[in-house]
Amino acid sequence: MSTHHLDRRRFLRTTAAGAAVTAGGFVPDVAARAAPATAASTPRARSGAVSFRWWGTSAWRVDIGDRTVLVDPFLSRYDTGLFRNVFDPATPLTVDTAVVDSMVDRAATILVTHTHWDHFNDVPHIAARTGARVFGTLTAYHLGIAYGVPTGQLSPVRGGEVLEFGDHTIEVVSSLHSRNAAWSVAFPGVRVAPPPKPTTIADLPEGDTLAYQIRIDGGPSVFFMGASDFVERNLTGLAPDVAMVALPATGSTADYVPRLMSALDRPKTVVPVHWDNFETPLVNPPVVAPNDRRRLDDLIAAVRRVSPRSRVLVPEYGVAYRF
Repeated sequence: MSTHHLDRRRFLRTTAAGAAVTAGGFVPDVAARAAPATAASTPRARSGAVSFRWWGTSAWRVDIGDRTVLVDPFLSRYDTGLFRNVFDPATPLTVDTAVVDSMVDRAATILVTHTHWDHFNDVPHIAARTGARVFGTLTAYHLGIAYGVPTGQLSPVRGGEVLEFGDHTIEVVSSLHSRNAAWSVAFPGVRVAPPPKPTTIADLPEGDTLAYQIRIDGGPSVFFMGASDFVERNLTGLAPDVAMVALPATGSTADYVPRLMSALDRPKTVVPVHWDNFETPLVNPPVVAPNDRRRLDDLIAAVRRVSPRSRVLVPEYGVAYRF
């Protein structure tokens, strides 16, 4: 990652509390890996620091004191041919349990933006292992049931909910999925009842799309999106301190960056996500396809043009950022 893309002023970087980045890549902390899995807990006051770790694509680990929120945790990162121009919709769904279990020692909450494989693939396994509560669309709810996740751990949401967790709130935002070059969506559709257990990536449809904003007591408000489109009126009033902004894969969405920055009231910090090759291991520096590199450069330039006071942070895998 070239240094001219990075603006890390006012950020504290740490590799404590569960992760370290070495020359060989992302290495989970041994003590954290050995910690017992925990279920969602009763709301209470926060104790400890707040950190945000990017796990590639639009995946995040947010540690709020001794509780962990995961956003779109996709860690298995297997080959579908997408980045080799031989995409195979019949690619079997696979969970790399060794990788996932080494990186997810605990989770209280999982936020799912939509149910494509690169967002939902590992969610049922993590929910089963940690007891985390899964928030997502009705499609995410029905798919969770199909995987055997207990209904008591599944919370369907639609957008507009503001959920209280004691030391933080989570606001659910109805959103849109990005459009491809044909102004369409990969694997469109929803699930209105539990289907047979999915076996291929085509069995995981988009299933409607959400975004989320986490507001932390005594900390930042952070907006998370998992796809590069949005409904402007649904973002009015959010005004996050930090926005995790998905990279558009095409130019099909008009005036994407200017409209998004305006709708979010020009956040202090903008963090581009979903720009890496998510079929390669979580090893720094992230692998970026040439077209995505150009689009990333264009997004950074557009943010700096329309929101010059916003700081742009291009994240690295597994680094704990404090905003």
